[in-house]
Amino acid sequence: MSSNYSKTSHTPRRPFEKERIDAELKVVGEFGLKNKNEVWRVQYALAKIRKAARELLVLDEKDPKRIFEGSALLRRLHKLGVMEDSKNKLDYILNLKVQDFMERRLQTLVFKNGLAKSIHHARVLIKGRHIRVGKQLVNVPSFLVRVESQKHLGLASTSPLAGGRPGRRARKMAKNNSSKGEEEN
Repeated sequence: MSSNYSKTSHTPRRPFEKERIDAELKVVGEFGLKNKNEVWRVQYALAKIRKAARELLVLDEKDPKRIFEGSALLRRLHKLGVMEDSKNKLDYILNLKVQDFMERRLQTLVFKNGLAKSIHHARVLIKGRHIRVGKQLVNVPSFLVRVESQKHLGLASTSPLAGGRPGRRARKMAKNNSSKGEEEN
């Protein structure tokens, strides 16, 4: 039995378009991404959201499908913190940019909350399993943090940085120091 999976990103139609390459590189640098694929993944997700909004905007304002699905789409974007609560119309969805989603990534928020010295340090902390959201340890830098979860961002209790068990290197050094101390006595 096999499962069908849809692609999470699309490569650009024109691979060597200078303006696009420069814009992508700027986003990669600003948000400390690993590669362009992370940009393309967000662009694809945004394209799907915008497409859904366009299809709903074509329908009549009193159409039950537009009312129901439109409010669900807006509620989802408000929960993610991509859109402000005051912007409560489908038209605002078409104005969303890749940067709006990048601002909600765990990596960006760890840096902005002062848990990391740089955007790259934030990525290292997350991959090193030092960051938690609520009580859940998260090691995915692209994790989109919801508005209500943002205030529960912090160091994991198991992390050596938060007073947990010392890391592998620290334990090794402590062991070496204690064995040297015994030899001298």
